[in-house]
Amino acid sequence: QVQLVESGGGLVQAGGSLKLSCAASGRTFTRNVMGWFRQAPGKEREFVAANNWLTGSAYADSVKGRFTISRDNAKNMLYLEMNSLKPEDTAVYYCAAISGSVYSTEPENYDYWGQGTQVTVSS
Repeated sequence: QVQLVESGGGLVQAGGSLKLSCAASGRTFTRNVMGWFRQAPGKEREFVAANNWLTGSAYADSVKGRFTISRDNAKNMLYLEMNSLKPEDTAVYYCAAISGSVYSTEPENYDYWGQGTQVTVSS
């Protein structure tokens, strides 16, 4: 069975950095889109970043220039490096993957989800 497991969340001061990791098991996603989403209390889940082998990486405007998505296909891992963190980045961060060949930044098009990891940025 496919599993995505996030790690690396925590509490950090504004301006600080964190690196999230997502370990995939059960299948490989070498040619599939993988992405990061986040959900703050009382808000809808929102797109953060996505990556695939053909189109490269895409970012939400709110994180562009501060966050970097990367992947290690040999290890079946996805990463999100977050710099210059702001209190508004506070949320549960989810790793997700699409099973087919479609490219999307919409959460409803993602088939596999991790359990999430909490990121809290204090001011």
